[in-house]
Amino acid sequence: MDARKLCTCKDTACPCHPSNHDQGCTLCIAKNRKQGEIPACFFNEVGRPEGMKDYFYHDFAECVRLKEQQK
Repeated sequence: MDARKLCTCKDTACPCHPSNHDQGCTLCIAKNRKQGEIPACFFNEVGRPEGMKDYFYHDFAECVRLKEQQK
């Protein structure tokens, strides 16, 4: 599967974005793991509230909690 077509991250200026190299999602995942974060594509899947600035695990958990409340 072509990561450039799969990726939902809008930050195409990021050097780790799959459109900027030939290593797929590997660089993005490695960068996020090192920083204790979750890639933007996961946030895009569950919906990220406007104004949320960080990508840490607890931020993602909050996004999931908010989505579950909307059901």
